[in-house]
Amino acid sequence: MTALTDPPLAEGAVQAVLEAGKLLADPAAVRSIRSKGETDYVTNVDVAVQAFLRKRLAALAPDVQFMGEEQDNTGLDWSRPCWILDPVDGTTNLIHSFRHSAISLALAEGGQAVFGVVYNPYTEECFTARRGGGALRNGVPIHVSDVSRLEDSLLSTGTVPGRRELADAAFRQMRALYDRCQDVRRTGCASLDLCWVACGRLDGYVELSLQPWDYAAGMRIAAEAGGKVTAPDGSPLSLREGGPLLASNGRLHSALQAILKE
Repeated sequence: MTALTDPPLAEGAVQAVLEAGKLLADPAAVRSIRSKGETDYVTNVDVAVQAFLRKRLAALAPDVQFMGEEQDNTGLDWSRPCWILDPVDGTTNLIHSFRHSAISLALAEGGQAVFGVVYNPYTEECFTARRGGGALRNGVPIHVSDVSRLEDSLLSTGTVPGRRELADAAFRQMRALYDRCQDVRRTGCASLDLCWVACGRLDGYVELSLQPWDYAAGMRIAAEAGGKVTAPDGSPLSLREGGPLLASNGRLHSALQAILKE
């Protein structure tokens, strides 16, 4: 049973994510904050959302494995389907009441994301996609921008706060992008950056270091909207382990790759 062969499964997953969004949107939700590492945090909300969705997804599809940010994911069998969840993408934003965080859920088969849902409960925008089925925002089809010149583009990038040793490279990369585009944004939520490429708000997005749960759902949504998501060298992204990412409307991909090689 998969999201491709059983649409009710995808619908059930989306409904579960929408319900979990209530836990994230509550202004008084954050009651405890624990450090997992330098500038890497987990709150009671991350834990509660993951527990809620793991239970709901197990009821929907008992045979599908589960990868979540807030657990040990060793021992997964990638020959079998697997849910990939980031319960709160943008935890630092959540801690600071920045109101720009999302729940990101993907279903992987054969090492590829075949279904994705990203929900921002603050704006009540729900982005979804199934492989070969196009991308939607609140049920309405979306598509990437038609911008074809870097100087006309709006880009997003990251500052890798969890890996401060990459900060110099990240800011050099940001400056190189800034010098060639209209402007650069830094939002702190990878899944929403990918969805914003998908709906044309952004024309490209670059990160030096991400985990699979950061991009699994968003990469499917962006691809179904006509975009391109790869590693900076053009190779496919892995769902087993993270790495750097380049997303674009497709038209700018080669030009962005050239900048990242400098």
